[in-house]
Amino acid sequence: MSATGFFKITRPANAVVSGITAIIAYLIATGTVIPSAVLLLVIVTLITAAGNVINDYFDADIDRINRPSRPIPSGTVSPIAARGFAVTLFLAGLLAALFTPPLCLSIALINTLILVLYAAKLKSLPVVGNAAVAYLTASIFLFGGAFAGGNALILMLPLAVITFLATMARELLKDAEDVEGDAAGGADTLPIRIGIRSTSYIALGFALFAAVASVVPYLRWGMWYLIGIFIVDLIIIAAAVRTLPCKTPECVRASRSTTLLKAGMFAALVVFALSAVFL
Repeated sequence: MSATGFFKITRPANAVVSGITAIIAYLIATGTVIPSAVLLLVIVTLITAAGNVINDYFDADIDRINRPSRPIPSGTVSPIAARGFAVTLFLAGLLAALFTPPLCLSIALINTLILVLYAAKLKSLPVVGNAAVAYLTASIFLFGGAFAGGNALILMLPLAVITFLATMARELLKDAEDVEGDAAGGADTLPIRIGIRSTSYIALGFALFAAVASVVPYLRWGMWYLIGIFIVDLIIIAAAVRTLPCKTPECVRASRSTTLLKAGMFAALVVFALSAVFL
């Protein structure tokens, strides 16, 4: 085992970006950032990191096929150590959440439960597992809004819906990339059930719904927002379209559609933040 392995298993970039997103969500909800909002960064980073660790713990067999370089399959972190590390991170995140409003604490508790259930059971259920991840991603906006109160949380609902739909598209295509390992590990994903091509069309449908939903904040931010989000929508839809000819996981991976979708979602976050500050 090594310190590098423990660091890597948290997927630190992913965890920290999630924490920063929570602060940006607060900025979008209120138009400002206060010093205590750093709690959002701490809580979301810790709980996201814990979710990444517990996911790798339950996915060790699958990762030996799909991602053998990850810490558990590569032997840099033992399964028992990973489990204990995940528990520690979850407890630290929830302890920090005690210093936030009740709405935030409730979301943190619910998300912790969903993260554990997802890793242990939900991931192997077609669509349900994808929806769990999509909710967890979208809930960062709700968490940031909840730090400012119930009204701010409601204000964030359209952005949460947009994020949920775009994440569903990406999660389905990630499953299409991982068919071999998922099948070997006993997972029952949508691409395994209905095929990669059919899954690609469903993913495109979610991308299109995300684009439609992205129009709603125009009522708050106006034409400049609409111009910016239109460019983002083109990126997200183009990413989903790239996989339509694919019949194999190799083709989906080669299309780099999931990477492009992730870039599109990041661009959407930038558009949301700039609109909140300047429009």
